[in-house]
Amino acid sequence: MTDETADDFFDDCELDPEAILGTHTFKDVLFTDETETPVNVLTGETPAHSQATVEEAKEFAASIDTETPQIALPASVESQVETQSKPYTAAAFFHFKATGSLERHRAYHAAYESEAFTVDFVADYESGDLTLTVERADDA
Repeated sequence: MTDETADDFFDDCELDPEAILGTHTFKDVLFTDETETPVNVLTGETPAHSQATVEEAKEFAASIDTETPQIALPASVESQVETQSKPYTAAAFFHFKATGSLERHRAYHAAYESEAFTVDFVADYESGDLTLTVERADDA
């Protein structure tokens, strides 16, 4: 363990660790089979690039080469149309699009980087819910 304290990781955060301790569920934030996709107004069909399964999205998120676990988030219809991309994108499990704010993103990231906390998550792609649990390492 380093000489850094838990508070050192939160120096640049607007929230303190108490704001994220415990279990928090963020509803309907993950890519699901119900994620909105564009429809060609002439044919009434979804373009091939926007057709995808949850399994493909999960595999894509898992394939990202990073130490931080990734989740599959829905891509906006606009970005799907403009870039002809898939209806999902990968992001860190504490991404602000999932947690709802940049302040929470920074606090979860700080906790994840700190040895003073354990951070676990459950990505339920059926419901679209993401559940994050943060505990102090000495309590876990």
